[in-house]
Amino acid sequence: MKYNHALFLNPYIESNNTSVMKLFPPTGLEYVAASAEGLVDKLTLLDLRYEKELSDTAKLLDFISREVDIVCVSIGWDRQFKEICGLLNRIPNNIPLVVGGYKATEMADELFKICPSINIIVRGEGEETIKEILKDLPLKDILGISYRENGAVIHNKNRPLLDVDDIPAPDRALRNNKYRLALNGVSVTNLTFDSVLSARGCPYNCKFCTFSLNPLGQRRTYSVRGVDSVIREIEGIAAQVILFSDDNLFADAGRAEKICDEIIKRGIKKRFIAQARIEIYKYPRLLQKMVKAGFKGLLIGIESPHDRILAQLNKGFDSATIRAAFKVLTKYPIYYNGYFIYGNIGESKEEMLYISQFAKEIGLDSIACNKLRIERFSPLRELAEKTPGSHFNEDGGFYSDMYDHAALKKIGRTIKFSFYTPSRFLKILWKGIFEIRFLTFGEIISLFAVMPHLLASVIVRDIKKGRLLDSLKRVFVINK
Repeated sequence: MKYNHALFLNPYIESNNTSVMKLFPPTGLEYVAASAEGLVDKLTLLDLRYEKELSDTAKLLDFISREVDIVCVSIGWDRQFKEICGLLNRIPNNIPLVVGGYKATEMADELFKICPSINIIVRGEGEETIKEILKDLPLKDILGISYRENGAVIHNKNRPLLDVDDIPAPDRALRNNKYRLALNGVSVTNLTFDSVLSARGCPYNCKFCTFSLNPLGQRRTYSVRGVDSVIREIEGIAAQVILFSDDNLFADAGRAEKICDEIIKRGIKKRFIAQARIEIYKYPRLLQKMVKAGFKGLLIGIESPHDRILAQLNKGFDSATIRAAFKVLTKYPIYYNGYFIYGNIGESKEEMLYISQFAKEIGLDSIACNKLRIERFSPLRELAEKTPGSHFNEDGGFYSDMYDHAALKKIGRTIKFSFYTPSRFLKILWKGIFEIRFLTFGEIISLFAVMPHLLASVIVRDIKKGRLLDSLKRVFVINK
């Protein structure tokens, strides 16, 4: 074998112990690591969100220098980009450095300039590519990579995408930790979390979304795993809560119903969360089976309360359809989180701020709001270029003459805190415990046991950051 010890590294460090950012494993990296098994003598998977000892850069670099002879790093997001590049630049030059992930694919040329130590960038899905790298094939023959040669950056042709059933599932034995729910460093319950990918790609064509695109423009066609394969993976998972990380588990309602049927038939006792579109309201039999199978939460992309914006984003439905859908959905004991986008092209402040009110009107339990991003291959790019006063950075950040980044950030905070009132948190707690029964009796007891500790940790955190007064103002002024 060319390499003895390969390290697969999730480089993100969550120093503030934010539970949402630490709740689920780095699934994409785990898939690539699983494909590398058998091609090296030893394989190590490190998630720096949990590796307290090795989150210290000096100790991590010492470990790499002593133990490892190839490093594979996933860069999937904008956050911590500068810090991650700083880490990459400190990895010894004699150790091959392979970088992949969505952000790495999108910024291949820029990364080679910023990080001279990078040898190879894997573009798009990396399961098959990593095999050929570890087999030490000539770089010119490996599809889907970018690399340096004689001072120039070479971009090989894109790699054809694999059928999803040909991709090995993650090897959970490689993990060094369990993924638990924690707030401000306080473990809330003994619940553990995991994720399953039953399909890749999406059959819809929302204009803001590039998740089904390789950042170099290669579309991931909708491809599903066999139902039996999905169920076997679920049966082998120890965690109590499983997230289906598909873009939309219910794109094929008949297939989703079969998955529910098998979960019920085999007596699998798990709690499931999945992403969905509002069209799921058209399938009451499926919704009934989902409840019986243990589906506790749906993450639904709504994006906007305004018909003009929905048409601009090519969502395929209008606000009246959203309202009609939630009149049906809220009849079922399922927790509903709605995704919204604000700062859309030509969107006014008043339109943005209506998001929180609309979310309350349709009966959402929680919301997640994100600023519009226009990635390199986004279909919205052309419209933004033609709209006077609109601007976007090469990293995808969109803003306008009317609302710059700072103004949009302030609007986003106002949306968030006008929705999340104290009574909202009580409603969330009530629904989680009594309506959808997300927690068992024992887990409820443990939750209330840590409440004083959790509250104290929040107060101490806000005092340290000098924002306790701001927190109180948000509760008693903004949300009154």
